[in-house]
Amino acid sequence: MLEFIIRKFSLPRIAVSPGKVHQVFLNFRGDQLRHNYVSHLGHALQRNGIKFFIDEDEQKGEDLDNLFVRIEESRIALAIFSTRYSESSWCMNELVKMKELADLKELRVIPIFYKVEAEDVRRPKEDSEFGKNFWKLAQDSSSTGDDIKKWKEALECISQKAGFAVDGKSSESDSIEKIVKALQSILGMKKIKEKGWELQLRI
Repeated sequence: MLEFIIRKFSLPRIAVSPGKVHQVFLNFRGDQLRHNYVSHLGHALQRNGIKFFIDEDEQKGEDLDNLFVRIEESRIALAIFSTRYSESSWCMNELVKMKELADLKELRVIPIFYKVEAEDVRRPKEDSEFGKNFWKLAQDSSSTGDDIKKWKEALECISQKAGFAVDGKSSESDSIEKIVKALQSILGMKKIKEKGWELQLRI
């Protein structure tokens, strides 16, 4: 079933910065989730008038610095942890950037645990698929000691924030609906109906 984890959301409205272009940045393992869960989530965000960014919008050949700019331009980031998330240095480096901005109170980060345990993300061990992938990445020759330290710190920090868990028995459509409602609350959006029309108001 779908459940809130860690603690209940507090939903303060976020001060709007002139530099914030995107309302939500989606951080996820593309090869695993792009054409299923994230695709459905993106359609739901679009239907509800929430502006979002995912890396398929980025021009091919651009480097990670451009994605960092997109994160800085966002008000909220969704860190969608899945079993293969931790095999990607791009996912992990985006997460580090998200943590840095969250520490500065410039970004709200919400974790979504998609068929992974929060504890496996918080402290990756080799007895879980997430942990195996993390340590395989850590042992790669291109990964430095500083990289590994920052990745572990980011995983521990973000996984302790209030978020959502979607397990194998969850209704994915229900989870997406709850995520959208949470985002609307944080962004200060309110739906009203008038003469058969559904409108989005910012409050």
